[in-house]
Amino acid sequence: MTAALEIDGLRVEYPRGEDGTFAAVDDLSLVIGAGEIHALVGESGAGKSTVGNCIMGLLDPPGRITAGSIRVASRSLDIATGQVEGLRPGRDIGAIFQDPMTALNPLFTIGRQLCEGMRHHLKIGRSEARAKALELMRAVEIPDPETRFDQYPHQLSGGQRQRVVIASALSCDPGLLVADEPTTALDVSVQATILDLLRDLASRRKLGVLLITHNMGVVAQISDKVTIMRHGRIVEHGASRQVLGEPRADYARALIGAVPRLDRKLHRFPVTETQNTAETAAQARLAGRVRGATDEGTDLLSLDNVGITYGGGFFGAPGFKAVTGASFTVKRGEIFGIVGESGSGKSSLASAIAGLLPIDEGQMRFCGQPLKMRRGQSVRQAIQMIFQDPYSSLNPRLRTGAAIREPLDFFGAGDGLTPETLFEAVGLPQEAAGRFPHAFSGGQRQRVSIARALAGQPDLLICDEPTSALDVSVQARVLNLLKDLRDRTGLTMLFISHDLSVVRQMCDRVAVMKSGRIVELEEAETLFTRPRDPYTRDLLSLIPTLDGLAPAPQLAGA
Repeated sequence: MTAALEIDGLRVEYPRGEDGTFAAVDDLSLVIGAGEIHALVGESGAGKSTVGNCIMGLLDPPGRITAGSIRVASRSLDIATGQVEGLRPGRDIGAIFQDPMTALNPLFTIGRQLCEGMRHHLKIGRSEARAKALELMRAVEIPDPETRFDQYPHQLSGGQRQRVVIASALSCDPGLLVADEPTTALDVSVQATILDLLRDLASRRKLGVLLITHNMGVVAQISDKVTIMRHGRIVEHGASRQVLGEPRADYARALIGAVPRLDRKLHRFPVTETQNTAETAAQARLAGRVRGATDEGTDLLSLDNVGITYGGGFFGAPGFKAVTGASFTVKRGEIFGIVGESGSGKSSLASAIAGLLPIDEGQMRFCGQPLKMRRGQSVRQAIQMIFQDPYSSLNPRLRTGAAIREPLDFFGAGDGLTPETLFEAVGLPQEAAGRFPHAFSGGQRQRVSIARALAGQPDLLICDEPTSALDVSVQARVLNLLKDLRDRTGLTMLFISHDLSVVRQMCDRVAVMKSGRIVELEEAETLFTRPRDPYTRDLLSLIPTLDGLAPAPQLAGA
């Protein structure tokens, strides 16, 4: 049977000023058979998305293919043009992107977007396209497809939107599917159903799938083969069970070792580099400012029967209850975790604590005093927040040093504390203060966001999905940083995530939320080893299994 994709000796170059050229991809070869899922993994900058763009003919100038061959659907690449001759993206190759909301047009209905490609490529009429679109929506298990057909993307959940993107990718019966981080932004339960769907579709339709991802759990669960890339080159490839279970290359072992484990808790995540002296010294200076005001073990934040409602009030219309009866305490010096699916209310609760949303029931107390929506400067300084997307939380027109100087000046916390010191405390060089946000990688931008949050010398740091968009190795370094800050400064954290593996490694106690209510609250190790609530057990069972994964390297203190 003809292979769905054949790549041999691919090299992609970008000009690098007077230094000549930079090879984003160098001598890459792989073959994907019909019905096979091949995972392409690596850190940001490894070249994996560049490979996907080359296959689909989407490589933007000044990037150019300088060597190698690509064959898709028995068609070959023309190196001179960077295009596969006669290839029809959308017809011969389907694509699934990371964010379904940006992959769909918000102005068009779901049905129109599904039918448009079929009518163009398959040359079929409107009624036939509608029938085929409804059939595809049923195949990807979208509930009530007749109703959803006439709805707009914003009216669907994240998982339903991703299913629409999958249906669109399959609409013209391609032989190859390129899935670029298709589940990164999804909750564990939605992710599980999408992965099952991809595995089933590949098997039933004999569809070759190139899965671009940094999630090793996803790789272990559904891929047949895996290729690990670093700096544009292959460092290891082969059958998934062999590569993940017995990696030969040092880099592959380090990358797999950085995966958060659900089966046990480590003191630190294994990473390739160690903390530098400047970082340790800067954190010690921060500790001297914070620890004098802390008394670990006492209650810092308490919530009593808190409720949050969206909308309502007009002509007696009821609002939507996002949170109901939330009660818990957060002690000084601990990391308190909140987990749950999208819509469970965890981010709403965090926003209310940060003063970004009002509550309509119950009471919140901070340092023994009522925590109100309109709060003084001291309380706003004492509670800081780190968001999921560091790029959108930083001003792109402001140099990062100036962005950190703002809260230092506003809160009057700059006496002896400088942006350069805060940069060192989060593991960045002092000269980084002169750069704009776009000049940093995703992990470095998140470190800048942490430095800005620390500028106020807060008592409570709210981390709302702080690493969900980061590669596994970058995530490990950022999580180690947060652990170091807690250990050295006594900083208290409210850690919100849908990644239960990360939560087990980070948190002392965990609250599980479902439909706006806390269904279980327990010590982290007890919750992960002996969960009481059926919903908690279901969440744990849906996490992609890491059975057969190589044991994590043990570090000192692990």
